[in-house]
Parts: sequence; C-alpha cells; structure tokens
Amino acid sequence: MSDRKSYKSDLSDERWALIEPVINAWKAQHPSVSGHEGRYEMREIVNALLYQSRTGCQWDYLPHDLPPGGAVKYYF
Repeated sequence: MSDRKSYKSDLSDERWALIEPVINAWKAQHPSVSGHEGRYEMREIVNALLYQSRTGCQWDYLPHDLPPGGAVKYYF
C-alpha cells in the first residue's frame, strides 16, 4: 500500500486479506482485451470505491491521493 494517510473508509489489512483472493480470481478470469494490467493497486481502487460510497462524493471529487474517478468507475 502507498504511504498516503489513511481514510476512515479504508480497508484494514485483515479485511483486505479476505477480499484480495476474490479480486485476483476475478481479474484472472476477466483479462483486459488490450492486455493492460492496470496502473493502480486494486486495494486502492477498493478504498476509493468505499470512500465514494461512504461520502457520496462525485467521481471527479475523489481525493487526489486516491486513483482517479475514471479508473475507479471502470471497476465499479
């Protein structure tokens, strides 16, 4: 994980350990058509989704230290 300050909505290490295998299995079954592996860590994508869900902010108003709204919305 990055060195950014955490948000209250961020996943704990324990919760991420439960979710990570599911996300990795999904990504393995749904490879990108272009072969692109993704620029952002999946944990940060999930943290951004949780932040947006908890705060109700618009995608374009996600904090600058989370992945950009377009990348997060893709996985949403």
